[in-house]
Amino acid sequence: MPLQQHHHTPSGGPSRTLPFAGVTNFRDLGGYTGHGGRQVQWRRLFRSDHLAGLTAQDQALLANLGVARAVDFRGRAESAANAYTLPGVAYHPLAIEPTVVQRALELQRTGRQLTAQDAVALMQETYRGFVHDNAPRFAELFRLLLASDAPTVIHCTAGKDRTGFAAALILLTLGVPRDVVMHDYLLTNALYQRPPGMGSHAPEEVLRVLWRVQEDFLDAALHKVDTEFGGLQAYLVDVLGVNAAAQRELAMRYLQAA
Repeated sequence: MPLQQHHHTPSGGPSRTLPFAGVTNFRDLGGYTGHGGRQVQWRRLFRSDHLAGLTAQDQALLANLGVARAVDFRGRAESAANAYTLPGVAYHPLAIEPTVVQRALELQRTGRQLTAQDAVALMQETYRGFVHDNAPRFAELFRLLLASDAPTVIHCTAGKDRTGFAAALILLTLGVPRDVVMHDYLLTNALYQRPPGMGSHAPEEVLRVLWRVQEDFLDAALHKVDTEFGGLQAYLVDVLGVNAAAQRELAMRYLQAA
């Protein structure tokens, strides 16, 4: 599998995953090759599941990494249920709702038993919603990244869907090839551990879809970007307000110098 190398740390480089006890899907977006053969800087952009379970040791590790900003895509009820404050970390809530779980529960209330196929369709619809309905949140994310290059962690509840799309947008904007971006997106399946008791109301085959990621999900979003918005470049400029100058600025901040 030719892309397997991306899972492993380049020799002598920092590790992509970090030994936190209170989160399972925390990782660095650094080290991928972007525009002009320049690597995404290590220890600048991180993605994670929610941070409410961090231990004291975890918080010390977060401080050692220099993380100074957290961008939280969870909905209001989600973030209220697992609120956190971290000393020295600026908190930016960019709520994206309805969540997949909310949508699944609504469908179940109609008395229909969800199938795995229903769950895949639900996930794809959710990802298409990111592109259009939630565009202002992702536009705000880019404004934050342009305002300061302080080391930042982006997260939602599981760090896989809202965070996965955000991370993909950032990497694609920095020139990382789409197959590598997809590989990074799919790392969630090797890392994320579903909390015990989560969603015991649904069949396991459905939960396996809802709590994991599939190429079909991210593809649904990127296909919408390509077909309805004229591709990434037009989407960035016309929808997210990230023009060519802003893209150059992002490359300057987040890619290593040539």
